[in-house]
Amino acid sequence: MKTTFCIVFISCLVSMAFAAPGTATFYQQYTPSACYGNTPVGVMIVAASDPLWDNGAICGKIFTVRCTGPTNPFPHPCYDGKTVTVKIVDHCPGCGGTLDLSKEAFETIANPVAGVIDIDYW
Repeated sequence: MKTTFCIVFISCLVSMAFAAPGTATFYQQYTPSACYGNTPVGVMIVAASDPLWDNGAICGKIFTVRCTGPTNPFPHPCYDGKTVTVKIVDHCPGCGGTLDLSKEAFETIANPVAGVIDIDYW
């Protein structure tokens, strides 16, 4: 039991050490998507910005996302310690953020009234 806990704890620390900073926005229309067309793939999903898109090579990749702070005057948008696991299903050219989360994914980690948040993702 102690060994399992140690392994899980260390893997979490290693994952967070390799986290990339970015910003996140959210959207509400999930289909059609650039990766899966009209096939629904759930609601814990995300669209990738141009720098991540890589001609669709990122389709299906799974990320863990954590809110790290506000990008605007909205105070304290983050739900402390919360993370969300999302799957890349779409492309958001010029979306204004690194990741464009589904509204359900966004509201898991932050208050959607904020609109845009700083994030770490890995």
